Amino acid sequence: MTSVGMTSDSMTQVDMKQYTIKEEGGFRYHESGEGEVLLLLHGLFGALSNFQFLINHFSASYKVCIPILPLFDLPKETTSVVGLLKHVEDFIEYKGYDRVILIGNSLGGHIAQLYALEHPLKTKALVLTASSGLFEESLGNTYPRKGDYEFIRERTAKTFYNPAMATKELVDEVFDIVNNREKALSVLYIAKSAMRHNLREEVVNLKMPVLLIWGGTDHITPPFVGEEYKQLIPQAELHILENCGHAPMMEEPERFNELLAQFLQHNKL
Repeated sequence: MTSVGMTSDSMTQVDMKQYTIKEEGGFRYHESGEGEVLLLLHGLFGALSNFQFLINHFSASYKVCIPILPLFDLPKETTSVVGLLKHVEDFIEYKGYDRVILIGNSLGGHIAQLYALEHPLKTKALVLTASSGLFEESLGNTYPRKGDYEFIRERTAKTFYNPAMATKELVDEVFDIVNNREKALSVLYIAKSAMRHNLREEVVNLKMPVLLIWGGTDHITPPFVGEEYKQLIPQAELHILENCGHAPMMEEPERFNELLAQFLQHNKL
């Protein structure tokens, strides 16, 4: 359930205004570069900014596309991982992408797996980082606790190895979401549907190359989840980054990009 707007301590904050959001066909998305399509799927509290360093690195050689998932805009009856999958399916069809390389963080990884299972011939490869689908820490009955700013701050900080990455701006954003009744309900509907939609029996059918990148101190989808994916998926390779939490592409962007580049080169993607 990755949050937005963060950077590594060793890197400069990127001005997200440089990333144009297109709105057409009922979709909102960013697209840059040309070549094979890297389709990036963000998490439950995620957005375009989660992948800013990946965009900068790979848009010179690939078409990097990030659909903004309608986390708070779906009808109640379709506010679920399946509803979000349908949105991604419709988006890929709308764009006319033939085959894509899917990269998903947290909830985005869950949706990426569902897409790859439903459309194996349209999925060239799959990259999962801190993905739900097998296990994630339950938010329990105490979440979201409306009006409890300190609780939200602690939960947000828990996303990262370095709690300083949970800036006031970020905590304020999450706090605003959970204090908006309709948005808070959407968060709960999606989180509960993800927990119900366990993929343990299905991921063995993922036959395409799969890269797994996990944070060694991830408290939401702990490293043992990555290990289990490695055991279950036939063509999976796993890398665990020490001193890294639930957002490897944000906390360790240079290492993440290096591993992804090696994976793409090795599989001639």
